[in-house]
Amino acid sequence: MSRSQFSYTRDQLITLSRMVIEHAVAKGATAADTEISEGVGQNVSVRQGEIETIEYNKDKGAGVTVYIGRRRGHASTSDLSETALKSAVEKALTIARYTAEDDCAGLPDADRLATDMPDLDLYHPWTLTVEEAAETARACEAAALAVDKRLTNSEGAGVSTHTSHFIYANSLGFCNGYAGSRHGVSVAVIGEDKGAMQRDYWYSNARNPAGLESAEAVGRVAGTRTVRRLNGRKLDTCSCPVVFEAPIATGLIGNFVAAVSGGSLYRKSSFLLDSLGTEVFAPLVNIREAPFLPAGLGSAPFDSEGVACLERDVVRDGVLQGYFLSSYSARKLGMTTTGNAGGSHNLLVTPGELDLDGLLKKMGTGLLVTELLGQGANMVTGDYSRGAAGFWVENGEIRYPVEEITIAGNLKQMFKGIVAIGRDVERRGSKQVGSILVDSMTVAGN
Repeated sequence: MSRSQFSYTRDQLITLSRMVIEHAVAKGATAADTEISEGVGQNVSVRQGEIETIEYNKDKGAGVTVYIGRRRGHASTSDLSETALKSAVEKALTIARYTAEDDCAGLPDADRLATDMPDLDLYHPWTLTVEEAAETARACEAAALAVDKRLTNSEGAGVSTHTSHFIYANSLGFCNGYAGSRHGVSVAVIGEDKGAMQRDYWYSNARNPAGLESAEAVGRVAGTRTVRRLNGRKLDTCSCPVVFEAPIATGLIGNFVAAVSGGSLYRKSSFLLDSLGTEVFAPLVNIREAPFLPAGLGSAPFDSEGVACLERDVVRDGVLQGYFLSSYSARKLGMTTTGNAGGSHNLLVTPGELDLDGLLKKMGTGLLVTELLGQGANMVTGDYSRGAAGFWVENGEIRYPVEEITIAGNLKQMFKGIVAIGRDVERRGSKQVGSILVDSMTVAGN
């Protein structure tokens, strides 16, 4: 893929964005903003060596938000013609006229808008034909199935490429945007032994295709992870320490972000209300937001309303230093935006000195969780209950795989009960954390 696959140049998106803002103001908006974007993608999947699906996507769209005083209206369109964009503006204005006033509505403060636009190395198109993608996927699947003769079936391997660009503009004079890319290789295989079947998967993704793990390496990990799950057992109900393997430990960080994000806080629907400046994690936990990480999957120079992103400590020695706020949620809370309209950016959890084996030795006897099922986290109370699978550990060594269990606890206690964080950092997303050892949870089984 190359930038020429975009139908619109950056300059054309800028021109359209400015036209939208000018039309909104001319039609009576006291303030307005718009985001106009375009994306191009290709997904090729292979199963049992044969191409199963070939998908192309080419999307474009514009969202327009207008304000008449403190009344807000929003409309969107996938047609980027001048007529359609002007029509979207007028629809948004009609909505605004019938909307109740909201004292917190409006654009961000002008002095918070980004002025520095560092090159964060986010755009790396991958020129890949369908056949090249299929060959990569075949190599990935073959490497997975070659791990063990008990690997008898496949859910398929896939190779995806995606590039996009956008411009965000508002009536305060901000008009900027950038291009980005994201590519991936994945595979899931099925193993069978003694009449019982198991599946597992692995994947690699990166903004730059050069940063992807090789297809063969992805396949080998998927195959190994599937084989080790064969002949799983159930457990008797007990309380024990739990290690969350790094790829799912990111979910705990996601629960934390949800609990200290503006929407949950001003609605008073969070178990971490009024927690700023208090200890919410064990003292060994440090979390830094790093939006300017080169090629980071969560990197950005500004948030979705043009506010400059901030590099900052979110948690220091277990103590919460800051929330995740947009301009709107900040006003609702009587605070100032943290540059997180649209969500958090790269969150880096400081790793400890132990690898996963070291964490298991530190735990002694307990549960290593490698898969979670369902959405069992209550953000209001912090109660946490998820279906799980993984491995039973005794004397620091994995004894056997376990399945059909449930782990339960309360996030507030779980965060404070973190005993150690591994150095096996998961880097395939915007939340980078190693495996996490929690002192005690209820494991429900037989």
